[in-house]
Amino acid sequence: MHLAAQAGVRYAMENPNSYVHSNIAGFVNLLEVCKNANSQPAIVWASSSSVYGLNTKIPFSEKDRTDQPASLYAATKKAGEEIAHTYNHIYGLSLTGLRFFTVYGPWGRPDMAYFFFTRYILQGKSIPIFEGANHGTVARDFTYIDDIVKGCLGALDTAEKSTGSGGKKKGNAQLRVFNLGNTSPVPVSDLVSILERLLKVKAKRMVMKLPRNGDVQFTHANISFAHREFGYKPTTDLQTGLKKFVRWYVSYYGSGKKDDH
Repeated sequence: MHLAAQAGVRYAMENPNSYVHSNIAGFVNLLEVCKNANSQPAIVWASSSSVYGLNTKIPFSEKDRTDQPASLYAATKKAGEEIAHTYNHIYGLSLTGLRFFTVYGPWGRPDMAYFFFTRYILQGKSIPIFEGANHGTVARDFTYIDDIVKGCLGALDTAEKSTGSGGKKKGNAQLRVFNLGNTSPVPVSDLVSILERLLKVKAKRMVMKLPRNGDVQFTHANISFAHREFGYKPTTDLQTGLKKFVRWYVSYYGSGKKDDH
């Protein structure tokens, strides 16, 4: 299971090389080691919902084209999917890519909106809420970590053996890609309202235009393929998931104003 990556859409504009280093070179290094192994392992790895880029047809399906990434991060994840195809084709490596949709929860990434919104609300700082063109809603298909873990295990359980060994292909091998989402996009303003209720603090909202930093206006997963293949069925709605996150956040950082470490 290969989950290591340089994540985050916005940081790619500051440090593009870190994305090439981890998401492309790092992935190729892993595949090189695996293809030479005797016997080759099957690999499940993290792609991203960001590969859907500027697509407007929703919900996003694995059959849709993914050739208009909106960020370098998305482009490196798309590159990973193409590289996976190559190693599957030449060496018979069994590869499953998982397109995660906005994963959140305890121990999550501090650079993600739900996380720093929580910090800013508790500190009384104003939070930036982006909107699309013509005041369009920005929404995300938030997926709770436990549901993502279930999807990862389902993919591992149904991964077939690689067909090659020692760099030689012996037959066609499994090549799959799955959406792992929650199938219910939530406007970011609703996310803030839920956090306000849970934290019992009113947020200072600062509505701004969505900048051209690689963020897309919405994501929405069609998960019927993962459901069909290994019974993937998310069970945590945003309200429930954020309640668990806030409980963790307060126990980890405290709810006071001195939590900016």
